[in-house]
Amino acid sequence: MVDKVVFEPIGVIHTPFKAPENMPVQPARGKDIEGWVEVDPRYEEALADLAGFSHIYLIFHFHRSKGYSLKVVPHLDTEKRGLFATRAPRRPNPIGISVVRLKKIEGNKLHICDLDMLDGTPLLDIKPCVREFDAANGLRIGWLDGKASPARTHPSDDRFAD
Repeated sequence: MVDKVVFEPIGVIHTPFKAPENMPVQPARGKDIEGWVEVDPRYEEALADLAGFSHIYLIFHFHRSKGYSLKVVPHLDTEKRGLFATRAPRRPNPIGISVVRLKKIEGNKLHICDLDMLDGTPLLDIKPCVREFDAANGLRIGWLDGKASPARTHPSDDRFAD
């Protein structure tokens, strides 16, 4: 097993959310909320051809996440679930992933919307969202089956606090 993995941020995500309180939980709940990504100028050339994609994955570091539990109560439930069966931000490796809409690119600045992350979030990577690669046939959603619609607005709560 590898002893240590080190990542260096490639940019910073800017959003209207300065604190976890009232921040949307999941991009579907942050519909039409706008922000931008400042990609380190060293990586600007890597943004070539990205503008043709409507949606992108942002892979980021939950920089304000502290500690974790192996069982958590997710925001759409009342009972404890295994951490890896949730999208809770407090994880052994606090890495987040969100699909956001890409509105436009200006130099090293990506204008995005449908946000669910804090202002100042370190960006680790960007990947295009591709329907043929990312749509899972026969998708099952485990304990979430029958829970509230993901489109319903649901801000973060004390499970996301510093």
